[in-house]
Amino acid sequence: MSYKTRSLKNKIANLPESPGVYIFKDKQGEVLYIGKAKSLKKRVQSYFSRFLSAKTQVLVSKIADIEYLSSPSEAQAQLLEASLVKEKQPPYNISLKDDKSFPLIRITDEEFPIVSICRRNKPRAKDTALYFGPYTNAKLLRQALKTIRRIFGFRSCRNFPKKACLYGRIKLCPAPCIGTINPKQYQEIIKEIEMFLDYKYGTLINKLNAKMQEAAKEKKFEEAAKIRDQVNALAAIGQTRTSVSFINELADLKQLLKLNKLPERIEAFDISNISGTLATGSLVSFYKGSPDKNNYRRFRIKTVSGINDYKMLSEVIHRRYKRLLDENLSFPDLVLIDGGRSHLLAAQNEIKKLGINIPLASIAKDRENIYIKDRVNPISLKEDTPALNLIRRIRDDAHRFALKYHHFLRKKKLIGY
Repeated sequence: MSYKTRSLKNKIANLPESPGVYIFKDKQGEVLYIGKAKSLKKRVQSYFSRFLSAKTQVLVSKIADIEYLSSPSEAQAQLLEASLVKEKQPPYNISLKDDKSFPLIRITDEEFPIVSICRRNKPRAKDTALYFGPYTNAKLLRQALKTIRRIFGFRSCRNFPKKACLYGRIKLCPAPCIGTINPKQYQEIIKEIEMFLDYKYGTLINKLNAKMQEAAKEKKFEEAAKIRDQVNALAAIGQTRTSVSFINELADLKQLLKLNKLPERIEAFDISNISGTLATGSLVSFYKGSPDKNNYRRFRIKTVSGINDYKMLSEVIHRRYKRLLDENLSFPDLVLIDGGRSHLLAAQNEIKKLGINIPLASIAKDRENIYIKDRVNPISLKEDTPALNLIRRIRDDAHRFALKYHHFLRKKKLIGY
């Protein structure tokens, strides 16, 4: 049995028998396919059975890694699946992206937009409605829409009735038909529903928290209580996006590096240069095992000429943490360096000069050994170690981000702007 087969079997064995989304990746870390499941373990196991279509056999032959995100229900998993497919555009999700028969969520473009389910993927001329999806299961989509209605409330009637309908009476619609809400307030609800459908739960919760505090300040306690309930409902759903696998990885990393706390916030650095020209540094930030792209940073190397990765790394480390120090901002729980022991020592010396204390680790490129402070010999991990999976994922993203910026600068120089 090959290492790849053993590694995948171990991952499948550890999948939960609960709803969620599974993500198949190739050996380069690119997403091949995203799917939803009522039972993650059973669904993923089915791909490795003997009876597969030719197309599925080709997909399975390319799978090198499996990730998953848990959901509280299969209906929520479907919303997450559609959101991720839209974001990642996996090559094997063509049927989900192109098939005109799958249902969508439609939000009309009018003063008080209607939220509904439809099956028309290609809009007619002059159709300015907003569409989300497609989704693979109409029944699950109706369940998800019930959740959205319960949290936010929205209009679904084509023509305004003379008095509030049942949804309005039981507070599942803000009842614009009888003037209980103005267009601006209703449009705000629609924006929140759009964020929900895009699975931007963290941003949405922050927005609602700000609204709740403002309402409380103005002594609108009933409104503040309603927003509080929305936040609680969203938090219950959104927490599941940080999968159990991520939590296991963080716990394993904490034990491996003997950290005092779970490394929820990890920052990683990489240096990119070709023959010493257009040298750049990258910083990627991961929170609870997931990329936090709002906190990614790029650095043009300013003080180093020629090829000297260690000095370049020292410059970037100094600039990053001097700024956090000056602005009295919080430091990460762990700093990860792409490189060997010498890279680690360069970063360690720079942090020591600043008079701060941040746990450090580095990962060497060749054998992927892990180096930590006050330990001469590296730590060698088994291929399927959760901590190594996390470190690799962060290291690879830092490398990708640095190269992307480096290529941008080269292109900019070539075309002369």
